[in-house]
Amino acid sequence: MPWEPSEGVIRHIIRRAGLQCAAHGQPASETLLAFMVKAVVLDPRNDFDVDQILTEEDVQNLIQLCVSRLLDTTSPSLSTIKMQVYFDLNYANRAELLREHRRVLEGRLAPLLRDITDSRPRVQEEMKDVYRMIVSYVLLSSGLGSPTDVEVVREVTAALQSIFPQTALVTFLSLSKKDKEQQIKNLTMLVTGIRLYNKECGKGGKGIDDLPAILNEAIPSTIQSVEDHLNACHVLAHRYTALLESMHEDQNRYRQLSSLKLKEALFNVRQYEAFLCILLSDITTGGQEIEKLTVEFTATMEQLKSTIHNKVFVETKEAFAQLFPEELLTSLLEGVTVKTDKERIRETTGTRVNVSDFENQEWLFPETTTNFDQLLIQYHGFCAHAIGVKGITLPGNPAIGILKHKDRCYVFSSKESAYIFAQDPDKFIQLNVEKAKEHAELIQLLDLHHQFGYLAPHMRTRSADKLMMKPTTKCNSGTQTDTHILPPTIVKSYEWNEWELRRKAIKLANLRRKLTHAMQTDLSHLRRENSTQVYLPKDVSTQTKRDSSSGVPRPQIVLAGLRGGSSAATQMVQVDLTRPIDEA
Repeated sequence: MPWEPSEGVIRHIIRRAGLQCAAHGQPASETLLAFMVKAVVLDPRNDFDVDQILTEEDVQNLIQLCVSRLLDTTSPSLSTIKMQVYFDLNYANRAELLREHRRVLEGRLAPLLRDITDSRPRVQEEMKDVYRMIVSYVLLSSGLGSPTDVEVVREVTAALQSIFPQTALVTFLSLSKKDKEQQIKNLTMLVTGIRLYNKECGKGGKGIDDLPAILNEAIPSTIQSVEDHLNACHVLAHRYTALLESMHEDQNRYRQLSSLKLKEALFNVRQYEAFLCILLSDITTGGQEIEKLTVEFTATMEQLKSTIHNKVFVETKEAFAQLFPEELLTSLLEGVTVKTDKERIRETTGTRVNVSDFENQEWLFPETTTNFDQLLIQYHGFCAHAIGVKGITLPGNPAIGILKHKDRCYVFSSKESAYIFAQDPDKFIQLNVEKAKEHAELIQLLDLHHQFGYLAPHMRTRSADKLMMKPTTKCNSGTQTDTHILPPTIVKSYEWNEWELRRKAIKLANLRRKLTHAMQTDLSHLRRENSTQVYLPKDVSTQTKRDSSSGVPRPQIVLAGLRGGSSAATQMVQVDLTRPIDEA
């Protein structure tokens, strides 16, 4: 059951915790305080019963724990949570940023636009004031040049007069408010295109910066800076991972390093790495868009057929400080082998799970899944077994096999980890949740918002591309469809001919005027249908004699001496062997 006390109690705790933090010179935002309050309650080490109502003593204890964690400036966990909250509240993708910029600009120009559309000039001087307001709106809306620069204002006025002279104001003022706003926007686009074309020809464009050249110079340097920070993150992550693995293998080393917050430091570096990858992807996409727009702009200027809008690129930066001194890390890493993520994946290449060892588990492989590279892996691709058991984030290798459990996909750092996890996935998933309760920064790092949906309401849903993509498994299948699933239904009374339908309608109409007469007479019964039933003849047979038989002895007569003998003359003897009748 989630912890959901009343809104007044939460505000009271947040307000008191914020006042105490401010008193110690460490002010905290309301979002950070709310996140920390619920993170402290969820931490099982603090012994808060989420099923019971908080007493006054519990509230005091909760406030003290939150304040102590927020004042611990050396805690990597606090640094990670601050980074997550700041990034979530301030980060916006390119489309959101452009929409917000347009919304703010329209909001600031709304009073000026309203003055233009609501004005009712009567004299020539008032007409000139309205025209000057239109010039100001066009200049401010385009963002090309300063409105305090006289030369820029003159150039915009000249461009506007070429397409919208002051004599056209009479027609403009007779339009409806909606039509006025639309025409002003069209004029802004046209004037912007004229000024850009004049700048391309070298005949104007005062106050217009060469934005493509500036971005072409700034984007590569920004990418290089982000990649340098990303490489530094990789080195630190590999070192922290090596130290944590050595702690699990050697108890003496565990006692030596247990006082250091290496796990929290590893989570901090991994989270910073994830944010840098997001920024690097946005910068790369922005650079590609700049190249595309530059080509379109050049073609448009050559053809003189359309206008373009200016594009604004917003650079985002993030401060990062190394959590442990280089000298300390160097001394701790003596005798420890540091492996990069690529090396760990390379070591497990060629090993995969045997599907026949699992009866009720579904495993996905590149050759059996069409969208294998597009699957949404849980825990941001980290090993699902190492997080809860070892408390470290090891990179998973999808080539070993992706386990699909309850419509979610999991990867592992080794074949052994995959076998152990597959024996009881729910158990290890719950271990990961408990580990996230102890280290609140893991909730966003491992994307566990579905497990803690009530913990961070400020977390916004990102783009639809991050929605879970179900694997498309390849298999051979066949289906058979009956030619006629339903029995044929033929309506014999159906008639498609319109003239035939008319004929039937006329016939029915004539029948309505007819009368039917009937009478009964004494002889009418002779014409009725009569029927009688008779018994048909049947076949009958009788037997008047019987068959009998008797046995008679069979005659048997033997002739002896037919073959001759020692004498010259043949002596034949006839012997009758027939039995008597009385012996039969």
